Amino acid sequence: MPTIKKNHARPKKAAAKKSAKKKSSGGRKWSAGVTQHSNALDLEKGVFTSGSPEKIANSLERSAKNSRRKKGSAYQSAMSMLNFYINRAGKNLPAKKKEVLTQAKDKLKAKHKKEDET
Repeated sequence: MPTIKKNHARPKKAAAKKSAKKKSSGGRKWSAGVTQHSNALDLEKGVFTSGSPEKIANSLERSAKNSRRKKGSAYQSAMSMLNFYINRAGKNLPAKKKEVLTQAKDKLKAKHKKEDET
Protein backbone atom coordinates (compact mmCIF):
# COMPACT_ATOMS: atom_id res chain seq x y z
CA MET A 1 0.00 0.00 0.00
CA PRO A 2 1.45 3.41 -0.97
CA THR A 3 2.00 5.95 1.77
CA ILE A 4 0.21 9.23 1.48
CA LYS A 5 2.34 12.27 2.10
CA LYS A 6 0.71 15.02 4.04
CA ASN A 7 1.26 18.58 2.98
CA HIS A 8 2.99 20.26 5.89
CA ALA A 9 3.44 23.59 4.15
CA ARG A 10 2.57 26.61 6.20
CA PRO A 11 -0.49 28.52 5.17
CA LYS A 12 0.30 31.73 3.34
CA LYS A 13 0.17 34.83 5.47
CA ALA A 14 -1.84 37.83 4.49
CA ALA A 15 0.14 40.52 2.72
CA ALA A 16 2.27 42.50 5.11
CA LYS A 17 0.64 45.68 6.23
CA LYS A 18 2.32 48.88 5.23
CA SER A 19 3.55 50.91 8.14
CA ALA A 20 1.24 53.72 9.00
CA LYS A 21 3.85 56.46 9.28
CA LYS A 22 2.52 59.94 9.32
CA LYS A 23 4.00 62.20 6.75
CA SER A 24 5.28 65.42 8.20
CA SER A 25 3.50 68.43 6.91
CA GLY A 26 5.62 71.11 5.33
CA GLY A 27 8.87 69.19 5.86
CA ARG A 28 8.93 70.02 9.57
CA LYS A 29 10.10 67.44 12.04
CA TRP A 30 8.36 66.35 15.20
CA SER A 31 11.12 67.92 17.28
CA ALA A 32 10.15 71.37 16.01
CA GLY A 33 6.70 70.77 17.41
CA VAL A 34 8.16 69.82 20.79
CA THR A 35 10.16 73.03 21.06
CA GLN A 36 7.09 75.06 20.11
CA HIS A 37 4.44 73.15 22.05
CA SER A 38 6.31 71.56 24.92
CA ASN A 39 4.10 70.14 27.62
CA ALA A 40 6.69 71.03 30.24
CA LEU A 41 7.59 74.61 29.32
CA ASP A 42 5.84 77.53 27.69
CA LEU A 43 8.81 78.88 25.78
CA GLU A 44 9.11 82.51 24.81
CA LYS A 45 8.96 83.06 21.08
CA GLY A 46 12.36 82.97 19.40
CA VAL A 47 14.21 81.85 22.51
CA PHE A 48 16.74 79.77 20.53
CA THR A 49 17.26 82.39 17.82
CA SER A 50 18.88 84.87 20.18
CA GLY A 51 22.61 85.33 19.72
CA SER A 52 23.16 85.94 23.42
CA PRO A 53 23.83 82.99 25.74
CA GLU A 54 22.62 85.06 28.72
CA LYS A 55 19.27 85.81 27.05
CA ILE A 56 18.75 82.15 26.12
CA ALA A 57 19.65 80.91 29.62
CA ASN A 58 17.50 83.54 31.35
CA SER A 59 14.54 82.93 29.05
CA LEU A 60 14.64 79.16 29.56
CA GLU A 61 14.94 79.52 33.31
CA ARG A 62 12.12 82.08 33.44
CA SER A 63 9.89 79.76 31.39
CA ALA A 64 10.75 76.82 33.63
CA LYS A 65 10.05 78.76 36.84
CA ASN A 66 6.68 79.94 35.53
CA SER A 67 5.61 76.48 34.37
CA ARG A 68 3.32 74.47 36.62
CA ARG A 69 3.54 71.34 34.46
CA LYS A 70 7.20 70.49 34.93
CA LYS A 71 8.16 67.30 36.73
CA GLY A 72 11.60 68.27 38.00
CA SER A 73 13.17 71.50 39.18
CA ALA A 74 13.22 74.65 37.07
CA TYR A 75 16.93 74.11 36.44
CA GLN A 76 16.37 70.52 35.27
CA SER A 77 13.57 71.55 32.93
CA ALA A 78 15.53 74.44 31.44
CA MET A 79 18.65 72.33 30.93
CA SER A 80 16.62 69.46 29.50
CA MET A 81 14.97 71.68 26.90
CA LEU A 82 18.31 73.21 25.92
CA ASN A 83 19.94 69.78 25.57
CA PHE A 84 16.96 68.54 23.59
CA TYR A 85 17.27 71.43 21.15
CA ILE A 86 21.02 70.91 20.69
CA ASN A 87 20.72 67.15 20.26
CA ARG A 88 17.80 67.28 17.82
CA ALA A 89 19.54 69.86 15.63
CA GLY A 90 22.48 67.48 15.32
CA LYS A 91 24.79 68.04 12.36
CA ASN A 92 22.50 70.73 10.95
CA LEU A 93 23.38 73.09 13.80
CA PRO A 94 26.02 75.59 12.66
CA ALA A 95 29.17 75.66 14.78
CA LYS A 96 28.62 79.30 15.79
CA LYS A 97 25.07 78.59 16.97
CA LYS A 98 26.20 75.46 18.83
CA GLU A 99 28.84 77.54 20.60
CA VAL A 100 26.21 80.08 21.72
CA LEU A 101 23.93 77.29 22.99
CA THR A 102 26.83 75.59 24.79
CA GLN A 103 27.66 78.90 26.45
CA ALA A 104 23.99 79.19 27.48
CA LYS A 105 24.32 75.76 29.16
CA ASP A 106 27.38 77.00 31.01
CA LYS A 107 25.47 80.13 32.12
CA LEU A 108 22.60 77.99 33.42
CA LYS A 109 25.02 75.74 35.31
CA ALA A 110 26.85 78.70 36.82
CA LYS A 111 23.62 80.40 37.85
CA HIS A 112 22.32 77.19 39.42
CA LYS A 113 25.60 76.65 41.25
CA LYS A 114 25.34 80.17 42.73
CA GLU A 115 21.78 79.48 43.90
CA ASP A 116 22.89 76.25 45.59
CA GLU A 117 25.72 78.02 47.44
CA THR A 118 23.47 80.68 48.96
